[in-house]
Amino acid sequence: QAILEGVMMRSPHSLAIAVRRPNGEIVVKEDRWVSIWDKARWLRKPFLRGAVVLFESMHNGMKALTFSADEAAKFMEEQEATESAAKAESAAHQAGSGVAKVAGPAAAAAAKESAGGGMSQLAIVGTIAISIAFGFALFAALPHFLTWAAGHLLGSEALISGKDLGFQVVDGVIKIAVLVGYMALISRMPDIQRVFQYHGAEHKSIYCYEKGLPLTVANARTFTTLHPRCGTSFLLITVVTSIALFSLIFPLMPEISDKKWLNQLAYVFVKLPLMFPVAGIAYEMTRLSAKFPTNLIVRGFTWPGLQLQHITTKEPDDSQLEIALVALQMTLRREMA
Repeated sequence: QAILEGVMMRSPHSLAIAVRRPNGEIVVKEDRWVSIWDKARWLRKPFLRGAVVLFESMHNGMKALTFSADEAAKFMEEQEATESAAKAESAAHQAGSGVAKVAGPAAAAAAKESAGGGMSQLAIVGTIAISIAFGFALFAALPHFLTWAAGHLLGSEALISGKDLGFQVVDGVIKIAVLVGYMALISRMPDIQRVFQYHGAEHKSIYCYEKGLPLTVANARTFTTLHPRCGTSFLLITVVTSIALFSLIFPLMPEISDKKWLNQLAYVFVKLPLMFPVAGIAYEMTRLSAKFPTNLIVRGFTWPGLQLQHITTKEPDDSQLEIALVALQMTLRREMA
């Protein structure tokens, strides 16, 4: 996963994060990874493991983002401490005092204490909950009510019902439009553009490993930034899967009130727990791209996701490729130990 000025890589037993500080230094954090699967093996079963992967990816991604942000803040604190120490030393020399001997270490210690806190597990879970709520409102509630409103404007009973196949198709099309629009919008931000470059570096380094080549910048540079098992592709497959699943389930949903808007609100909230089986099905479909990469049907349903990656991945420079390769090498080191 691409993060701020870095890349996170995960293997079956390792989680590695590599980030580049503003001074060019590479900072690496690698820990042993223990999945929920290792404690509850029944969650490894097909159509269950997808939801686990989704939650773990969000949790690990938030930890990685926190680490990269902490490193950036730590560097800024150290820079400020160094500048403060230099000013204090200069002032001390001018006044004939020895104050500077104390000011430097004290400022550095304060900076270290200030920057090293990071986020607690509770804060990470809370941030994930807020992210889920925001994503649900933007990509589930908004398309649903836009489709319902379109039904009233067009006088279409199929769209007013909130249940029929036609409703789910239009709802899905709006979801895709919102998703693409959101990604296109944030891709214009300079910081996000760099994250998307690291995303491209991540894919190139993975291709290099999958092809059995030495993990060098020169080798990784030759590959495309588009990868069929990318999270971007997974999101798009999730939307398509939700259209099919919701079309089967929602016609069976009873109305809970005479108030139409209240029924629609209930339908929206029912979609939240249904995202777990949707994610499970989408994950299994994504895995097919690894098992049958040349199959025409598999290539057909992965093609839209690859096209969407033209927004979410950008061509990286060599320094970004280096970061991705370092993160990958760190995970492989534990696997081969």
